[in-house]
Amino acid sequence: MIQAVVDDLAFLEAEAVLRPADASLEPVTASAVRLDRQAGPGFAAQRRVSMPLEAGAAVITGAGDLAADYVLHVIIQDPETLTTRETVRRALVSAWERCAEWGIRSVASTPLGAGAGLLDLEEATELMVATFPAGAACPASLTIVLERDEDRHLVDAVLRRRAG
Repeated sequence: MIQAVVDDLAFLEAEAVLRPADASLEPVTASAVRLDRQAGPGFAAQRRVSMPLEAGAAVITGAGDLAADYVLHVIIQDPETLTTRETVRRALVSAWERCAEWGIRSVASTPLGAGAGLLDLEEATELMVATFPAGAACPASLTIVLERDEDRHLVDAVLRRRAG
């Protein structure tokens, strides 16, 4: 099940939230920076890496002070790789694989890739929907979190079009 809501990702009830990051797990969007602030000072310690990660990967950490239990860091850029549609697609597939491995059923996310400035909202939504493993037990639900009602209407239209 995929749904769209206007809400604050930091306070949304979900087992995990997706967070766009670079190879060092630094935030790459304004929404990720806000999420980090809300997660609190202990969250920075949870997301330390010993070696840079490759674009297209996804890793799980604790969520600090967020409502979610976990954060799925989706690596959409590294020093050698620009953020592209393909990079975002690979990172999403990796995120869904981590959900299956960890038994994470519910995920919430802003439209991944749209905040990075390369994909528009419709394209980012279509990519999330196309990669989401329909019918899987983990993850079973995705909540796409938006800031404005106008954006929710556009995302809802994409979801209706993809459904049938």
